[in-house]
Amino acid sequence: MDVEILSRIQFAFTIAFHYIYPPLSIGLGLVMVFMEGMYLRTGIEIYQQMTRFWVKIFALIFGIGVATGIVMEFEFGTNWAVYSRYVGDVFGSALAAEGIFAFALESGFLGVLIFGWNRVSPRVHFFSTIMVTLGSMFSAIWIVVANSWQQTPTGYHIVGEGMKARAEITDFWAMVFNPSSVERISHVWSGSFLAGAFLVTSVSAWYLLKGKYIELSKASFKIGLSVAAAASLLQLFTGHRSADVVAHYQPAKLAAIEGHFDTLKPADLYLFGWVNKEKQTTTGLAIPGGLSYMIHGDVDKPVPGLNSFPEDERPGAVNFVFQTYHIMISIGMALIALSLYSVFLWWRGTLFEKRWLLWIFVWAVLLPQIGNQVGWYTAEVGRQPWVVYGLLRTSDALSEAVTANQVMFSLIMFTLVYMLLFALFIYLLNKKITHGPLDRHDDEHSPRHMEMADSFTPGTTPGKIEHTTDKD
Repeated sequence: MDVEILSRIQFAFTIAFHYIYPPLSIGLGLVMVFMEGMYLRTGIEIYQQMTRFWVKIFALIFGIGVATGIVMEFEFGTNWAVYSRYVGDVFGSALAAEGIFAFALESGFLGVLIFGWNRVSPRVHFFSTIMVTLGSMFSAIWIVVANSWQQTPTGYHIVGEGMKARAEITDFWAMVFNPSSVERISHVWSGSFLAGAFLVTSVSAWYLLKGKYIELSKASFKIGLSVAAAASLLQLFTGHRSADVVAHYQPAKLAAIEGHFDTLKPADLYLFGWVNKEKQTTTGLAIPGGLSYMIHGDVDKPVPGLNSFPEDERPGAVNFVFQTYHIMISIGMALIALSLYSVFLWWRGTLFEKRWLLWIFVWAVLLPQIGNQVGWYTAEVGRQPWVVYGLLRTSDALSEAVTANQVMFSLIMFTLVYMLLFALFIYLLNKKITHGPLDRHDDEHSPRHMEMADSFTPGTTPGKIEHTTDKD
């Protein structure tokens, strides 16, 4: 394989592995805010116990996420020197903003979140939980802003010519609020909320199936399910908004993700199928005129197909983009159905009577992760052959001094190191889950832990017990 393909594989591997962790930290942070908020509102100590437990897991996820994210910044300089020069002004501003406004906020309050339980008041600790969560969300903002500028560049002008050209910011806020940034960050957030919520419901369901920490697990499951239900519906809305932006600004990508070649007739909306790029056909189950209706509100109006664009400006891996996009959609709809059905059972009071449903939740933790990954594959592979849409081709963004053998060697080494990190993460995560949410001196069947789980419903306030956390 040549340098371009190897460099793309290397960066795709490192960023895909890294992206396991940021969505978990964003989503889990939000769930912890609700958990600790319930503790402050009700005074029931079981909420504090579950928050303490998930803070430990959050710290593990945060640490691995930081370690795996550093590598990507070096890859910009080693493998993509022309790209780094071209977007350096844009990326430099966004990454600097992330460090100042996001990472500093998140890491600054992380120490209070982890070690401040008996050193600050409950309200101060709750404030630190909120700040850490906001820090993780702000961090996502600036990363997605930088990536969205590559998709829909605005607020810039080009300085220099040829391989020495670079984009220079002329309007910082136009760069930040480029046409796709708001829709894409909201879509990333909702996917992250799903990842964190389903991690909580997965572990809680596992405890319930094993008959451990029953009351605490029921309460944490309900909080996680509440977030999951809201986030799954939000994901549907933000996904539709993001697709509208793609249709307007990246029509070639839209044609690829829908397997649409012919420009002269209305476009069908495929539920699933298979694209034959050579024959320029797509076979599968489709809603006639569905894509035309979603884009134009008219089932008879044509939508630009791949044949509308020069062959060297179309995504190459059309079937890959088609499949990843439809996997993402299928997962999103499955999560909506699972969440809403479970909320219905909760309302009927039979949520925890169905063991088969709890087993589904144990394994459903994988679905948001898969959905997040294939969503990014769709966005990035569908953007090809551009690394900055309409401005800089991926083939022109490479470092001239790097050879294929060097990239292959570093790819093998990264793979080995990341697999070791992942094994370490799974080992430590399993260890913390096995240990459980209660300290050794706590008894899961004691009266203070048996008070409330089944009585928790939205809008109700279970009876209070006294706070036991030391205050300032």
